Amino acid sequence: MDKSCYIIAEAGVNHNGSLELARKLIDAAVEAGADAVKFQTFKADKLVTKTAAKADYQKSSDNAGESQHQMIRKLELSADDHLELVEYCNTRDIQFLSTAFDSESAEFLQGLSLPFAKIPSGEITNLPHLRQTAKAACPIILSTGMANLGEVEAAVNVLVNAGTSRANITILQCHTDYPTRFEDANLKAMQTLAAAFPGTKVGYSDHTLGIEAPIAAVAMGATLVEKHFTLDRTLPGPDHAASLEPAELKSMVQSIRNVELALGHGRKEPSASELKILPIARKSIVALRPIQQGGKFSEDNLCVKRPGSGISPMRWDELIGRPSNRDYVADELIDFQ
Repeated sequence: MDKSCYIIAEAGVNHNGSLELARKLIDAAVEAGADAVKFQTFKADKLVTKTAAKADYQKSSDNAGESQHQMIRKLELSADDHLELVEYCNTRDIQFLSTAFDSESAEFLQGLSLPFAKIPSGEITNLPHLRQTAKAACPIILSTGMANLGEVEAAVNVLVNAGTSRANITILQCHTDYPTRFEDANLKAMQTLAAAFPGTKVGYSDHTLGIEAPIAAVAMGATLVEKHFTLDRTLPGPDHAASLEPAELKSMVQSIRNVELALGHGRKEPSASELKILPIARKSIVALRPIQQGGKFSEDNLCVKRPGSGISPMRWDELIGRPSNRDYVADELIDFQ
């Protein structure tokens, strides 16, 4: 990552199992200007039991009668699918990323030599998964949805003890509900995480509706943001309804880049464009009425007006009571030194 926020367009499982749709999602991420597009890698049989319940947001997505296992089974991408999408990302000049949800998937993604390994919120208490991910010896993105500070600390300690330096860990504030209410986003938790885990980076994984929260997160110091997106929120599937559509994703990316420009360098000093305006907008000490040479400057014969190319009004007290150096007409800038 460079100094700008790394923006991940989270395609997740919004491809609905279709490679054609996955490629269109990649195209949309490129058009939006995202740094990376991220998918999800899992084997349903290794991720969830056949009787596991679905979350409320998953029940309302399409087929409420099917199990979580049945739902995600339809969303698997094969190894060949992954390789095709990696190659397509290369041709479109965008980074391919994916999140592993089981040991076999994590091993497979490690073989792709991706620049980041992503640990999703649901795996933050999965000790074997944390250790396996740390052994990949690459930067790690750790989502913290549903976790308290102690659980985050335990996960970070596992990663560090398994060989990942703190400098290679980015901790994401995240709220695991789809969509997340604004009052639950808790962006200030990023500051808590930064203070609790010095040496790491912080970011934000967003599930709110709209683009305000990730933009605000960048203003608060997020070095990475990820946001779900889809081609159409009305498509069937668990995550479409809480995702951005392409035009919104593009607006989010552009807004983040504008915020980064607006954050600036932090030094309080006039910009080059302000220096041009300064003599026009500021004021100088000016003769209020005609003043004869030798006459004393006073509050009765001086005033302050634009332009600011003469003596600064901050030197007002220096002039009061001193003799005029020459004759002045009304509205003439005082040039006494």
